[in-house]
Amino acid sequence: MKPIHIIGVPLDLGAGRRGVDMGPSAMRIAGLDDRLTRLGCTVVDTGDLDTPIQETGDPGHSRKKYIREIASVCHALYERSLSVLENGGLPLVLGGDHSLGAGSVAAAAAWARRSQKPIGLLWVDAHGDMNTPESSDSGNVHGMPLAALLGREPEELSSIGAFSPKVLPQTTVLIGIRNLDTAEKAHVRASGVHVFTIKDIDRMGIAAVMEQALAIATRGTAGLHVSFDVDVCDPSIAPGVGTPVKGGLDYREAHMVMELVAESGALTSLDIVEVNPVLDVRNSTAQLGTELVLSALGMEIL
Repeated sequence: MKPIHIIGVPLDLGAGRRGVDMGPSAMRIAGLDDRLTRLGCTVVDTGDLDTPIQETGDPGHSRKKYIREIASVCHALYERSLSVLENGGLPLVLGGDHSLGAGSVAAAAAWARRSQKPIGLLWVDAHGDMNTPESSDSGNVHGMPLAALLGREPEELSSIGAFSPKVLPQTTVLIGIRNLDTAEKAHVRASGVHVFTIKDIDRMGIAAVMEQALAIATRGTAGLHVSFDVDVCDPSIAPGVGTPVKGGLDYREAHMVMELVAESGALTSLDIVEVNPVLDVRNSTAQLGTELVLSALGMEIL
């Protein structure tokens, strides 16, 4: 098993509600390091990246707030994650808001390019995160990283690593989507990415969805990056998120996602994002995030 390198990214500049900057600490408090070690993993915790706070920053452009600061953090994450991958490790990125995906996925894509293959991407989220500054009503950048990874705006994120696009539509899969802005729906349809909405999961079952998703994301790719936003889970099991949406994955469905990722043997890098302790109940969402990481890295029932 590859060494697991934990990288905390206490970033809340991309979110509309404060508190996700405490997400990495909450997951460490939930025992992530020790539980990974007991699972048999070699764990290297490199601490948290330096991240500006809103009180010392300038939101700047109203349609892409704090974009300069966010891009700087994503670039640092790109460098750290790429170094881990190049040295044979698996980056485990703890968020922080989902804008950090512009850095973590870029690193996986850069690593994959060394073998002249794309990276496969599973974007597990209640939201599409494919807004652009022009289509976003809020200007919150955590709704834009996947658009940037596919080569669209904001340019400050799409240019990280000096190549674009980072991912290809044919090997990118969205899972659990249930809350898209009106203009964003058009972006998703036009992008060519594969989408399994929560309705598809209801109809087909999570196992069938994941089997198809993994086949798409691993066919001809150098590996698999999973970017898991805990708001894909129902608020009844994940209350500590900034943008909760009723009707999400239940406890077993969320674990099935990660268990089948582990079975695929293709995982190269993993994000767990949007844990917000300010809104949580007795750290239950961080506990859930920790358990999901364990499932993705091979914890089995028997």
